[in-house]
Amino acid sequence: MIVNVYTPEYSRSFEADAVFLPGSSAPFEVLPAHAPLISTLEAGTLRWRSGGKEETLAIRSGAVRIQNDTIEICAEV
Repeated sequence: MIVNVYTPEYSRSFEADAVFLPGSSAPFEVLPAHAPLISTLEAGTLRWRSGGKEETLAIRSGAVRIQNDTIEICAEV
């Protein structure tokens, strides 16, 4: 999956095998072939796994759009 993260400070694009998001209703995981989705995000940790390695980014709030194995995240950090 391609992940694009946009914040006021920077933007970053990378590939990931799994992405864990702090959804406003509940945390959720996105895997390849996930159904299209738009959701707000609350304060928490954005995590992603790529090639067995896991990375994180703390966020305050944001929104995510998932479509065609592309995840676009706009977040305040």
